[in-house]
Amino acid sequence: MPPRLLILDDEQTVRSKAGDFFRADGYAVNLAETADEGLRILHGGEIDLIVVDLSPGKSGQNMIDEILRDYSGIPIIILADPQCVEDAIACMRKGAYEYRAKPVDLKELALLVQRALSVRALEKENASLHIQLQDRFGLTNIIGRSPEMEHIFDKVRTVAPTKANVLITGESGTGKELIANAIHLLSERARFPFVKVHCSALASGVLESELFGHEKGAFTGASRLHRGRFELANRGTIFLDEIGDIDASLQVKLLRVLQERSFERVGGEETISVDVRLVTATNRDLFQMVEKGLFRDDLYYRLNVVLIHTPPLRERKGDIPLLVNSFLREYCRENGMIEKKIDQRTMAALEQYRWSGNVREMKNLVENLVVMSKGPIIQYSDLPDYIREEKKSDTIVLAAGKTLDEYERELILATLHWTGGNKSRAASVLGIGRKTLHRKLEEYGQTVS
Repeated sequence: MPPRLLILDDEQTVRSKAGDFFRADGYAVNLAETADEGLRILHGGEIDLIVVDLSPGKSGQNMIDEILRDYSGIPIIILADPQCVEDAIACMRKGAYEYRAKPVDLKELALLVQRALSVRALEKENASLHIQLQDRFGLTNIIGRSPEMEHIFDKVRTVAPTKANVLITGESGTGKELIANAIHLLSERARFPFVKVHCSALASGVLESELFGHEKGAFTGASRLHRGRFELANRGTIFLDEIGDIDASLQVKLLRVLQERSFERVGGEETISVDVRLVTATNRDLFQMVEKGLFRDDLYYRLNVVLIHTPPLRERKGDIPLLVNSFLREYCRENGMIEKKIDQRTMAALEQYRWSGNVREMKNLVENLVVMSKGPIIQYSDLPDYIREEKKSDTIVLAAGKTLDEYERELILATLHWTGGNKSRAASVLGIGRKTLHRKLEEYGQTVS
């Protein structure tokens, strides 16, 4: 499709001559006499570049202002009468691409149009690449293919481009900070700071100063002005972890920031305005805290515009091999080792383990296995006693809401663990052939020997 130009000039002769010239050069050209006509054309379809006349007392200035406000991605080339050059320069400061004083040579104008369109094409390509990189380094840092994680990924992709506040809930170690970071990376704020604050790690007075800053002399030891995290996060995202641990006075101040987008530093009188996207996380039941009067209901509903719940590992066992193998590669590379593997019995035991510490506990264990195991294959005997000695149950609990394939996987791995890794016995108990069992284990990403 040829580039589409809009040429606005109230002189019919100039307008027609320019239109004929650019059509002969292969462009699709729309002509307009007035700003209203030009805006109707612009509103009605795709335009790649605009050439607009700027003369004293004419309507071109109004059109330029509206385009810069509502169509900032479209390059504007201004043809300015000599007495309007200062106005044209002012338009360039606001975002217009370039100007030329009249009269303009059409061949020179054509070169300028080509250059503007080339720059625009490069900007679009860079924007597309930026989105791809955001997706790659945002969500693919979070490992998981289970339906539970796919649901989270879908929510993140949907909410990230918006301005909505997000509340992330889940047990400790389930990756809430990774979700918050992905929301930031996939948003328009990705070029600006992602600022993290762990609310439970700081005493109330210290946390207030950390969030909102303080003036010099505000309290004993305040020897200089301190900018708070909200100031530092301006135009970006602030992530408040363990939000359920903040006290009542801080809840009030946080509510005001959400409502008014402004605050004062501790000991200060100047009102500071900020544009910040708020993402919070907690391992506590905030709704229950609201019912008990421990957390403000108005703040809760401000925070909980979009809720994302991160499931514990025991509810997404299908992701365990993916996580284990990823951490194996990471820690082998970090320690300069040839990549180690893990046998089926060991993996089955890891899949059946409850992981009360979730992903954080798994990372710690895998690093230990990489460092302490002697051979290239991590075996059942390499596991710590608390996993090896965990009671082997002859029953399993199948939660509702999963597919038959997921139930089959849990049954096969539980049986393999129950038989102590004896594949022949496991196949016999399951009533399937050994080859079928091997094929299933390969599908589950487990080393088969």
